[in-house]
Amino acid sequence: MVMRVLLIAVGTIALVPAPGPAQEATGALRGRVEVQLPPARVDRYPGVGNLGAAPARPPIDRRRSVVFLETAPRAAFEEPQPRRARIDQRNETFVPHVLAITIGTTVDFPNSDVTYHNVFSLSKARSFDLGRYAAGRSKAVTFDRPGVVRVFCDIHSHMNAFILVFGHRFFAVTDAEGRYRIDGDPPGAYTLAAWNDGSVRARRDVRVGEAGEVEADLVVE
Repeated sequence: MVMRVLLIAVGTIALVPAPGPAQEATGALRGRVEVQLPPARVDRYPGVGNLGAAPARPPIDRRRSVVFLETAPRAAFEEPQPRRARIDQRNETFVPHVLAITIGTTVDFPNSDVTYHNVFSLSKARSFDLGRYAAGRSKAVTFDRPGVVRVFCDIHSHMNAFILVFGHRFFAVTDAEGRYRIDGDPPGAYTLAAWNDGSVRARRDVRVGEAGEVEADLVVE
C-alpha cells in the first residue's frame, strides 16, 4: 500500500505531504591567523644595563584580525536582518578595538568611564559625531554602507577603533588565540582574506566541499 498517495477513512480524503527539497549542504572554514611583528629595533649604542638583553617587543593582540570571503558566494547579498552590536568606552579605550558587522547593524557606544567622551568618525563609509556625553549614557549609530569605519574620541586622542561593515555574513573576528571560524559556506572556490591593522594583509585561495571543514591558516606581517 502506498502511504504517501491517498488516505481514505470515514469519508475524508487526506494528502500526505511529500518530503520537501533537501537543503544545500554547506561546509565550514576555520584556521588561525599568525601575526608576525617586524624585528625589534636595536639601539646602536645600548646602555650598560641593556647589554646582552633581548630587545623588548610589544605584546600581540590576536583579536584584531578579521577573516572574510573576498569573493562572496551566490545569494550572499540578500537583504540582511537588522542587528545590534556594541563598542564600550572603558578605561579610555574602545572595547573591542575591532568590530565586524553586516549592513544595517546599529552599534551602541555606551560610556562606562567616569569622564566625558565624544565618539566620531570621518570615514567615507559612515561619518558621524555623537557629541559629548557623560558616564552612564549611551548613543548609537546605524551603518548602512559597506566599508571600513575608523572611530575616534574627540576628547581623548589616543582612543581609536575599527568597524568593518560587510554586505554578507561570511566573516569572523579572530579570538584571543588568533583562531577564526566561518560556518555555512556553500560549496565552491573562494578567495579568503585577512584584514589586520587597517588593511588586507594576506590572501589565499580555498575550496569548500559539500560537507566538513577546511583548514586555512594565514600569516600577516
